[in-house]
Amino acid sequence: MQKLVEIVAGVTDGSLTATAVLEEHLGRIQARESEIHAFNLVTADQARETATKIDADVKAGKKVGALAGVPIALKDNMCTRGIETTCSSKILQGWKPPYDATVVTKLRQAGAVVVGKTNLDEFAMGSSTENSAFGPTKNPLDISRVPGGSSGGSAAAVSAGFAAASLGSDTGGSIRQPAALCGVVGVKPTYGTVSRYGLVAFASSLDQIGPFTSDVRDAATLLEVISGHDPMDSTSIPQAATSLVSVLEHGVKGMRIGRVTDLPEGCEPDVLARLEAAFDALRKAGATIVDVKLPSLQYCLTAYYLIAPAEASSNLARYDGVRYGNRVEAADLNAMYAATREAGFGEEVKRRIMLGTYALSAGYFDAYYGKALKVRRLISDDFARAYKDVDTILTPTSPSTAFKFGSKTDNPLAMYLCDVFTIPTNLAGHPAMSVPFGVGADSMPVGIQVLATTMGEQAMFKVAAELERAS
Repeated sequence: MQKLVEIVAGVTDGSLTATAVLEEHLGRIQARESEIHAFNLVTADQARETATKIDADVKAGKKVGALAGVPIALKDNMCTRGIETTCSSKILQGWKPPYDATVVTKLRQAGAVVVGKTNLDEFAMGSSTENSAFGPTKNPLDISRVPGGSSGGSAAAVSAGFAAASLGSDTGGSIRQPAALCGVVGVKPTYGTVSRYGLVAFASSLDQIGPFTSDVRDAATLLEVISGHDPMDSTSIPQAATSLVSVLEHGVKGMRIGRVTDLPEGCEPDVLARLEAAFDALRKAGATIVDVKLPSLQYCLTAYYLIAPAEASSNLARYDGVRYGNRVEAADLNAMYAATREAGFGEEVKRRIMLGTYALSAGYFDAYYGKALKVRRLISDDFARAYKDVDTILTPTSPSTAFKFGSKTDNPLAMYLCDVFTIPTNLAGHPAMSVPFGVGADSMPVGIQVLATTMGEQAMFKVAAELERAS
């Protein structure tokens, strides 16, 4: 399978055609998609039209974009004009947005070829892609196991070679955790560096779009394309995209890498062994390993599962059967609201809406939501202290390798614990990425998570590139 940068180089110099590259990927989709179910929708006809135009532009000597001819998949919570966008929910089944998300516009302008919309946990609420209204996605490396979530379809699409890259969204680990479980690279950028305009909201203060790729250089290339200020997003940071590809060969000599001495418990021994191997590799490459403490990490999961559901309760109130989405007819307006939401939302979405509504209700706001926001502040303060002494921090991405289907569905708390290492950076708004680094005792991939402070993507990518070389 060719890398993103190899495809761009080949299409640009004429040694490859975008059409041939696309057909190769569509062939893989045809061969395995019925088994994997990475996609909710494959947009083969539109993709062929795009590839044909790119080839014509190359032949005519016209300048083509930084992603010319690259097949890319989009998580099905990013708006695509005239193309169904469902969030893997029955309540939005059949809805076709009247506009493109900003990241989709940037991809098209760069010459990317969108091959389809990928499956996810409904409204991005889950860690296994078992909560999709349209059925689960399977891990291409072992179809008896989950691909992670909520961006499981996007991770599986890259892991299976259905697309050279994909985009996902990360609210509490939904890019990094499936990247780790599927053996690919996944990046959650600093909050505000990638526009959220056109991303269907789950928790607006936490959501961030980022790339899945097969290696670190491809991730840096794609992130450079989709980053940058967008006036359509009020939370967008007003500065240009940071150069990332340029730092990948700099190495880590002289860098200080943080080892968290008070990590939450529950991590599998084979995953911790790979983390120690990562520290050894960075030490050999010239980095210094520094112990740091993050005492508030023990409260992250609790704070997140009050803040995120509270924001979800507010954001999902718009799905009422009136303005858009599906409607269940009933005797009166209130009955229609109830019937529509009962039929349209799955169990996990209902669970989080109820939890969030309770946390925001009169008499409980200060005790729950207000207190969670104070904990969020403590988490940010702990990170700020740590980053005075280190340039980046290393943790496991996931406490375990990919687990079997159904093993956690009856225990929501066990499922929530899958994100114990990824949630803190969402609460702080910092960047983090998962890099494959060997396998566990079951021969499934282990992801190492590289964390950095706000706008610290360059340091993060230096470390990620070094880990990739070492692995």
